[in-house]
Amino acid sequence: QNYKGHGLSKGKEREQRASIRFKTTLMNTLMDVLRHRPGWVEVKDEGEWDFYWCDVSWLRENFDHTYMDEHVRISHFRNHYELTRKNYMVKNLKRFRKQLEREAGKLEAAKCDFFPKTFEMPCEYHLFVEEFRKNPGITWIMKPVARSQGKGIFLFRKLKDIMDWRKDARSSDDQKEEIPVENYVAQRYIENPYLIGGRKFDLRVYVLVMSVSNKTGPLLQRWYIPLRAWLYRDGFARFSNTRFTLSSIDDQCILESHLPIPCVLCPTRPLAGPERAPPSYNVLLRACRMPSFGLGTGDVHLTNVAVQKTSPDYHPKKGCKWMLQRFRQYLASKHGPEAVETLFSDMDNIFIRSLQSVQKVIISDKHCFELYGYDILIDQDLKPWLLEVNASPSLTASSQEDYELKTCLLEDTLHIVDMEARLTGREKRVGGFDLMWNDGPVSREEGTPDLSGMGSFVTNTHLGCINDRKIQLRQLFHSLQGQKKASG
Repeated sequence: QNYKGHGLSKGKEREQRASIRFKTTLMNTLMDVLRHRPGWVEVKDEGEWDFYWCDVSWLRENFDHTYMDEHVRISHFRNHYELTRKNYMVKNLKRFRKQLEREAGKLEAAKCDFFPKTFEMPCEYHLFVEEFRKNPGITWIMKPVARSQGKGIFLFRKLKDIMDWRKDARSSDDQKEEIPVENYVAQRYIENPYLIGGRKFDLRVYVLVMSVSNKTGPLLQRWYIPLRAWLYRDGFARFSNTRFTLSSIDDQCILESHLPIPCVLCPTRPLAGPERAPPSYNVLLRACRMPSFGLGTGDVHLTNVAVQKTSPDYHPKKGCKWMLQRFRQYLASKHGPEAVETLFSDMDNIFIRSLQSVQKVIISDKHCFELYGYDILIDQDLKPWLLEVNASPSLTASSQEDYELKTCLLEDTLHIVDMEARLTGREKRVGGFDLMWNDGPVSREEGTPDLSGMGSFVTNTHLGCINDRKIQLRQLFHSLQGQKKASG
């Protein structure tokens, strides 16, 4: 087997390098950030690199055949799909919940009840039918396990809507690829989403996981041990283009108009409805019919910005999102600060529990890190639900505000990856990132946290709060330079 080496530096430590060689194939905000980072130099084609923001296809094909020097970093874990494939995510969460129930009791296990009842199709079809018949009339949603941007999704209320899909799936059992083309999950649809202006939305939240295993020796366990996770303060709410309603569900699987389809919530602009969609919009929908399932009207409504640009309400300068700060302020004005604190604490629980569910199955590696994009839905009871986790969250900006958010997010990600070796490893905040888990919960207060339940432990998270990252970074690096001079 041929192995390709990267980062070979002839004995030099990374802090001695005059430059950091980076590579990426993503021509979006990420490239802008990398090219403007002081001391970083772009590498083309087959040149050696120290930092590679790779895509998952490169990872599958090359990771096991690539030798990387000590300081080299890449942007994915080898089997990141344990959390980001919809069926694997649910499988791991179900297993983790059972483990918690055995070890800590039902009350602790109930903290994992943040994902809707889900079945993998076609392998759990009979279990799904049994559950379906227990609750006739409710709405279910079908999602391909390995697609993104809303592709292939449809809603249904009757079993006959998926019978043709099941027959089609049987005929493809001979496919032995690593990612079967059309395996789906059937998931109970959240019929009571929280609405703003009559519209449904979801939240995009960013979590950065670093591989920092301290174990050594021949029995090294290559897991997230210790798990070290950072939560970014900024994110956004992504709104649907039409008023939410379930009345459009008929006897056939419906157009997915209930997914978060971005638009601008502006009181001076009229609300758009499906009947006002321009011709180009309808052409896009017709082009996205479900392939080979024979479901007739199984149109799919994409969530990507390319579709939203055809909407009469799309505003290229404002984009189609609310920043999380604005969203948090809105909720506080409607429900009070205490209810909002509870909601955001429940979201913290989702991030931690989901990562713990894959802690012993993700193949960790000191060269790897991962920037996850979490999609969270809020219902009318202010309960957060985990929809999915993305290993490659979109880094393409849809507005100036979105560009600024993603630029800062990526800059701070690179600060924590720390190719320049400036950090001490004891930081609890770096720019817009707060360390929320470091082999255990991280407290906002200094010192050892009180986990006995007697104290007032508050997790070190500030999602949707003020992000004064520039001031914090200036103070942090000034302090680090002072420490270096004092020790030198």
